[in-house]
Amino acid sequence: MKRAAIVGAGIGGLTSALLLNRQGWDVTVYERGSRVGGRIGYEQEGDYRIDQGPTIVLLPEMLLGILEEAGVDRSKIELLRCDPLYRVHYSSGRVMTKMTAREQQAEEIERLFPGESQGFSKFMKDMDTLFPAGRAAFLERAFPRKRDFFTPSLMSLMGRLRAHKSVRKAVGDYFQHEELLDAYSLQSLYIGGSPFGTPGIYSLLPYAEHEYGIWMVKGGYAALPTILEQELISRGGRIVLNTEVTGLNIKNGVCEGIETAAGAENVDAVIYNGDFPHLSGLLGQTPDGSRKRKPYRPSSGCVLIYAGVDKTWDDATTHQFFLPPSLDGSLREVFDQRRIPAKSSFYVFNPAALDETAAPPGQSVLYFLIPVPDANGVDWSRESEALAERVLEEAEQRGFPGLREAIKWQKIRTPADAERDGLYGGGSFGIAPVLFQSGVYRPQPKPFPAIRGLYAAGASVHPGGGVPIVMQSARMAVNQLMKEMET
Repeated sequence: MKRAAIVGAGIGGLTSALLLNRQGWDVTVYERGSRVGGRIGYEQEGDYRIDQGPTIVLLPEMLLGILEEAGVDRSKIELLRCDPLYRVHYSSGRVMTKMTAREQQAEEIERLFPGESQGFSKFMKDMDTLFPAGRAAFLERAFPRKRDFFTPSLMSLMGRLRAHKSVRKAVGDYFQHEELLDAYSLQSLYIGGSPFGTPGIYSLLPYAEHEYGIWMVKGGYAALPTILEQELISRGGRIVLNTEVTGLNIKNGVCEGIETAAGAENVDAVIYNGDFPHLSGLLGQTPDGSRKRKPYRPSSGCVLIYAGVDKTWDDATTHQFFLPPSLDGSLREVFDQRRIPAKSSFYVFNPAALDETAAPPGQSVLYFLIPVPDANGVDWSRESEALAERVLEEAEQRGFPGLREAIKWQKIRTPADAERDGLYGGGSFGIAPVLFQSGVYRPQPKPFPAIRGLYAAGASVHPGGGVPIVMQSARMAVNQLMKEMET
């Protein structure tokens, strides 16, 4: 029986382990922390518990399909559909509701932005063709060689997907009003990118919201890693916690094993599931013998506020976005000037609006996410408290009356905390999804063609961030591994 070591028990590592286990491999997952899940976990205090990281489930069929391929029955994951999808609160006082049904959404756009509904209908119609093509070409295949990407057909598709433009400029081909441009480009924030710096191909995201819905996991996204952990152990796989992999044993172009404090372990293949830029520390040097490191750009950071609240809001949706007077200007301060804006955008997750088990009866748990620069250049010990207070005050004024007085538990998490937990640069989403860190330019599931038996999965690996997409990177890594081991 062939043996594999998985470095890291994030969602990419667990998915890789289950896929390999189902192929008959003997799999051991090594995790330096005390729990599985990586970015996906709970923050908890007494009766209050809420997701620490991801909250929004996009592309549910991709997630469930990969789990089924890994041998996990989809009935083990209960997804709750969010409809309305979410609300967007503008500083003008206008509130737009995003909905699944196209006709309803067109009516809502026309109500708020007269004359703009035709642009929405054209956007959806164009994407009906472009999304399946983009998914097959961009999300479901790897690019082990540059020439696999630079083909006439794929270059033509990239042009139609407006990859040469930013997301904001790409949706600007359909919408005119600034607030509508905000609503159809803010999705780049889901993967740690700016609307003006993320390639237009990511306009697939706002389309996917309408076409496939927005969902949440009953009990929280953090229920998923535990389900995968239990499944792997029940099938004979092993998970070793509190054990850091300190090196890889590579001889004559073959990855033969790993090193931990307990010694060397020989295996037939290794899948790396930490943030990809950290892999160089295990290699000691790059495959060509040099010691140069590619300076990857981290994604944006987040200040996260978790709160247990002795109150509910009957009219609140599960997901809500609160935008400043200029979203573009605010995010340029974050991404270009690397500072905390005076007026920040923020997202609120209110799971009790849909999941009655999310909080004690008559109470709520809330999650506030504020886009900020990564860990470097900001004194987070000084800045985070004032930022949190500003955001909670604004949330109270614009959508959650009585919020601050009702808070019984509160915790703040900053990019400095994320960096300490191993997230590259304190960015919350892996490396940034800028043009030259996307597609063929992003680390691939087989990152070093010169090294046999070494693969990678995770948010910093192609095809990118977001839980289903990370699972897809794991699937690609395992498929590449199986193909290579057959030769």
